[in-house]
Amino acid sequence: MSASQSHKGIILVADDNEANRELVSALLGAEGYQVVCVADGRQARETVDSDSIDLALLDVVMPRPTGFELCQAMKSKSETRLIPVILLTSLNSEADRIHGLMCGADDFLTKPVNKQELLARVQSLLRLKQFTDELDNAETVLFSLALTIEAKDPYTEGHCDRLSKYSVALGEKLAVPQELSVALRRGGLIHDIGKLAVPEHILLKPGPLTPEERKIMEQHTVIGERICAPLRSFRNVLPIIRHHHEKQDGSGYPDGLKGEQVPLTARILQVTDIYDALTTDRPYRKALSSEKAFTIMREEVKRGWWDGSLIDQLEVLVRESALQLADVGAKNER
Repeated sequence: MSASQSHKGIILVADDNEANRELVSALLGAEGYQVVCVADGRQARETVDSDSIDLALLDVVMPRPTGFELCQAMKSKSETRLIPVILLTSLNSEADRIHGLMCGADDFLTKPVNKQELLARVQSLLRLKQFTDELDNAETVLFSLALTIEAKDPYTEGHCDRLSKYSVALGEKLAVPQELSVALRRGGLIHDIGKLAVPEHILLKPGPLTPEERKIMEQHTVIGERICAPLRSFRNVLPIIRHHHEKQDGSGYPDGLKGEQVPLTARILQVTDIYDALTTDRPYRKALSSEKAFTIMREEVKRGWWDGSLIDQLEVLVRESALQLADVGAKNER
């Protein structure tokens, strides 16, 4: 949890009524929570943006932004969307409660606040926040480990970040669901995490691998899946990690899947991975142009390796990006 060890959690209390602030602050402070009080939505927003808080208690009717508006803003930003929000109000209508939930509120309490109910709900939400923080820390460790693999080879610098961005962009072009877009972002970053178990003399070998070495290298997909399997939030990432080296004709690894047996997300990452490898410098050659890269990729489609329809969509995406960059350059020259 982000709070210091001397406190059970840092709680923001935003209410334009001083008596209400003092009452809630006293209740929470007596239970060992660190309380930050503000009198309006502007101060609350500044506190949320600048301070590390674990939970927000927001009055619905206060000078703008209102509790509804601030809650919605918090839940729309990746930096603050996981902070639990309890809306406090004297409004009793069902419509107001529904509006609060639509804004992303985690709970809704009616004034005057019942002491035991308030403390119970705060404790419950902070417990969930702690679990979320621990999960977030575990994901951060995985991403850091993945970057250590990339750092071993100067020719792959930035590869994971580019692959993550390319995969998400292609996924969005194909209108994949939001949860799969998130999986593509994560998969781009950690798809090769299983290479942590591959000896460096094999991982960094400049020449061709022996059959025995290749068998060891090919295990990285299975090992990577095993490393990430305990994280339930990575359930949509696991197929990407395991299957991003499968081929359409069944000649890939580790399971020899064919055609649409290969998960769509794995196929998306495949084509972006190949494109990035071809268009960046390698020890044995300089980066190829986009045109040459797509020519090679289509030759491999004819061999039955990759999903040609995804390569077509990726080429459209690359051309659109190039045109946008050209437009920006032309404007800058004016």
